[in-house]
Amino acid sequence: MQLDKQQLLMELFTQWSGQEVESISTLPPSGSYREYIRISGSSKSALGVYNADTKENDAYLGFTDHFIEQGLRVPKVYTRMNAENIYLIEDLGTITLFDYLQKTRIEEVFPDELIEVYQKTVRELVQFQLKGGKGLNYDLCYPRKAFDRQSMHWDLSYFKYYFLKLAQISFDEQKLEDDFNTLMDYLLSAEQDFFLYRDFQSRNIMLKDGEPWFIDFQGGRKGALQYDLASLLYDGKADLPNDVREGLLQTYLTELKKYHKVDETEFSHLFYAHVYIRIMQAMGAYGFRGFYEKKEHFLKSIPYALKNITKLLQNNPLPLEIPELTKVLRSLTQNEKLKQINSLTVTINSFSYKRGIPFDMSGNGGGFVFDCRAIHNPGRYEAYKQITGKDQPVIDFFEKEPEMHEFLDGVYSMVSKSVEKYISRGFKHLMVNFGCTGGQHRSVYSAENLAKYLKEKYAVSIKLKHVEQEIKKG
Repeated sequence: MQLDKQQLLMELFTQWSGQEVESISTLPPSGSYREYIRISGSSKSALGVYNADTKENDAYLGFTDHFIEQGLRVPKVYTRMNAENIYLIEDLGTITLFDYLQKTRIEEVFPDELIEVYQKTVRELVQFQLKGGKGLNYDLCYPRKAFDRQSMHWDLSYFKYYFLKLAQISFDEQKLEDDFNTLMDYLLSAEQDFFLYRDFQSRNIMLKDGEPWFIDFQGGRKGALQYDLASLLYDGKADLPNDVREGLLQTYLTELKKYHKVDETEFSHLFYAHVYIRIMQAMGAYGFRGFYEKKEHFLKSIPYALKNITKLLQNNPLPLEIPELTKVLRSLTQNEKLKQINSLTVTINSFSYKRGIPFDMSGNGGGFVFDCRAIHNPGRYEAYKQITGKDQPVIDFFEKEPEMHEFLDGVYSMVSKSVEKYISRGFKHLMVNFGCTGGQHRSVYSAENLAKYLKEKYAVSIKLKHVEQEIKKG
C-alpha cells in the first residue's frame, strides 16, 4: 500500500476511534487489487481499505448500506474518504470459513460442527439472494448490472485466452464458440431476477462467534440463484466431498422453498451448468494470475479444478450437445503438464528478528519458525562481519559447531514429517522461517542447508529467500 494512503488511513482511524494507532499489519493480497491493513488502538480495531477503482468502491459501499438495512451480516463501514478511495470497515477477525475448514476437517471426514457452519452459510445465501436483491440499486453494479450473455461470454473468453491458450491446449475455435453459445442459451433459461454475489467462496466468508459473515461482494449483480451455490460448493481448494455437496444442495433447496417456488429437477440441471461455467471462470483467473502474472500460488489451484471437472464429466454431464467443449475439458483432465503442478512448494526464508517474521503470502498462515539465536554467532568476530552464511568461511565455522548440527538435525526431523504429511494429503504450501539477530549468518546457513536437504530427499519445489540480504541489496 502506498505510504501516503497508509498514513491517511491511520489518521482516519484516530479520528474515528479517538485512539492513537498502536499497531498495523498488512493483510494478504486478495484476488482483486484492493489492499487491506488491520489498524489497532488501545481497545478498538478496524480494517483500512484502499482501492483505486472508484466504481468498484461505489458498488461496495452502496451494497453495504443496503445489506445492513436488510439485516444481513456484512461489516459496517465506519468512515470513508471517497476522494482518496480509502475507508475503514468493521474488523471481523481473522478466521475465514476456509481457515475453519482446514483446521476442522480430518482427511475426507467433515465433522458435524463443520457441516453445521456450511449449512448456516447456504441458508444465509438464500437471504442474500432474495432479501438482499429487493430494492437494491443495480445501477451501482460494476462492470455489468447482470450476469447476462455479455458477462458469460467474458468469462468463457477469459477461460479460452488466459487458460487454454497459455496452457497450450488445442481446440477448434469456431466449434468452441458454438458450444459456448449453446451453454449460454441454457444458462439464460434460468430465472435471473436475484442478487448474484459473484464470488461466494470460503475465503469471502468470515466466522465471528460461530456465525458466518460476508465480505467482498462488490462484484455482485443480478442473476440466477444457481451461480453462487456453485461457487461455494465447488470452491477449488476447499475440495468438499461429493456427499457433503449433495447434502448442502438439499439444505439450500429446503431453505429456498420456504420463500420461492422451485422445481428441484430443473434447478439441479441448471445448477450443474453453472458449476461448469464457474469452474471455467476460475480457471481463467488461475491462468491469468499464474501463467501470465507468474503468481505461483494461483497455479496450485489448478489440480483441484481438474479434479472437479473429472467428477462432473463422469457424474453430471450436461443435457446439451457441446462436443468441442466436452473434448477440451476431457483433454485438460489428461494433460500431464498440468498434473505436474500438483507438487508441494516449500518456502524457506532467513530473516532478522529486528524486522519481524516474514508473512506467508500463500494465505495458509502457518508453517515453522526456528529461532537460531541460541547458536554460536560468527557475527561476533571481525573476520565474519562482512560475509554471510552462504560464504565458505562461515560455512567452515558452522561445520565445526556441534550445536548447529544438533539444531539442524531436529529441524530436518520435524520438517520432514510435515512435508511427508502435506504430500500425502495433497497440500500445496509449507513455509519454514529461520530467524537470527541480523539475518546474516546463522539463519542464512540454516535456510541454505534445509533447502539442500529437502531437494535431495523429496520431489518438492523450493523457494529460498534471504529477506535481510535482499533488503540490503535493494
